Amino acid sequence: MLNTRVAIFTGGELHEEYIEKLNADDILIGADYGAWYLVNQQLKPTIAVGDFDSVSEEQYKRIEEYSHQVVRCDPIDKDLSDTELALKYAYSFHPAEIVIFGATGSRLDHTLANIQILSKTLKQGVRCSIINRNNLITATDSRITLHKSEYDYISLIPLTTEVRGIDLDGFMYPLSGAVLSIGDSLGISNQIVNSTGTIRIKEGILLVIQSKD
Repeated sequence: MLNTRVAIFTGGELHEEYIEKLNADDILIGADYGAWYLVNQQLKPTIAVGDFDSVSEEQYKRIEEYSHQVVRCDPIDKDLSDTELALKYAYSFHPAEIVIFGATGSRLDHTLANIQILSKTLKQGVRCSIINRNNLITATDSRITLHKSEYDYISLIPLTTEVRGIDLDGFMYPLSGAVLSIGDSLGISNQIVNSTGTIRIKEGILLVIQSKD
């Protein structure tokens, strides 16, 4: 669907102000506790999906009542995380963009796994971002243009062993044909100095983190 955006709410840290970041026509998918978050905010998930081991039976009954569709999976037999399941259903809407809330939190294993999922969304040809209170995280394997915004810093971290041919325009610290390998800190804490900053790469997958203190 042209210009369709899917907003996924999954089971990490979720805050009330995330609702302010939604568009009126967003398709809402709640993954496990994320579905309860939406229902508790008086919003109806288009799809609620997961094993729902993070909600009580009473909460699950309300999720069933207020969601347009519920897909409940066995917690033992399922092979995908709740976030990946939500992405699977998000792709069915052929969206132009996916945003994910609640993908970060105290569980570092879940946070890292969710961030790495961004490399899979590139293969689907869908723009995808993870948003929390202090960061907007996305990935690119070609080119991305960022607008000067509330985020003060831009950091570039390789998601593949190497990222080659990195060019930065409109940044305080420009790069031309640079190479970043896993473990390098060269791409940390850059800043946009023009109205926009453009990142181009020739090979690999680059994690782009916009952040503020």
